[in-house]
Amino acid sequence: MIRDIVARFAAGLRFPVLFALTATLFVFDLFVPDLVPFVDEILLALGTLLLGSLRKKTAPEQVHREPLKPG
Repeated sequence: MIRDIVARFAAGLRFPVLFALTATLFVFDLFVPDLVPFVDEILLALGTLLLGSLRKKTAPEQVHREPLKPG
């Protein structure tokens, strides 16, 4: 169930593999102690959110415009 939701979300991303790698690294980093607490976690979370916000570009719909009438 959760796997299907994540798969649908990742299908709409421009870089789904990079997003998954960054999210996995973020979760792993939460459990590894570091010298300066929460700095790298915050940066990885922001990077993951940035990658998650990048969507695939959709083809713009063709706009039908009537030619301008002189006058």
